[in-house]
Amino acid sequence: MQQPYARVSAQPIDETAVRAAVASPRCGALVLFHGVIRDHDGGEQVRSLDYSAHPEAERILAALVREEVERSGVHLSAAHRVGSLAIGDAALVAAAASPHRAEAFAAIERLVERIKHEVPIWKRQHFSDGSAEWVGL
Repeated sequence: MQQPYARVSAQPIDETAVRAAVASPRCGALVLFHGVIRDHDGGEQVRSLDYSAHPEAERILAALVREEVERSGVHLSAAHRVGSLAIGDAALVAAAASPHRAEAFAAIERLVERIKHEVPIWKRQHFSDGSAEWVGL
């Protein structure tokens, strides 16, 4: 089986590469998910986020993508950014392609949930009042 496209990087996410990794003339559905930094959380104004990753995060992400491809039969890819991100920046871009839309939507939802809960990437939110907090530790 071909290695899945799965990246963890401090560089801005290359959406074109994420999409290209799943493109196939057999697929009539292509679903993209963009997880972007929003300006609020829990009623507080967020000014930025910092993402940190375990050194094995990319390997774990690749294994997770591969598992989901094998389970679903859907073409999948994902990239997660680390480092300091501003409001509006993409933190996660994932893609799913399949012959029909229902399978692509279901696969992308499952993949994103698994990434959020299983890949060792943590975020620290910086609020407008100067305070900060780690999320998901």
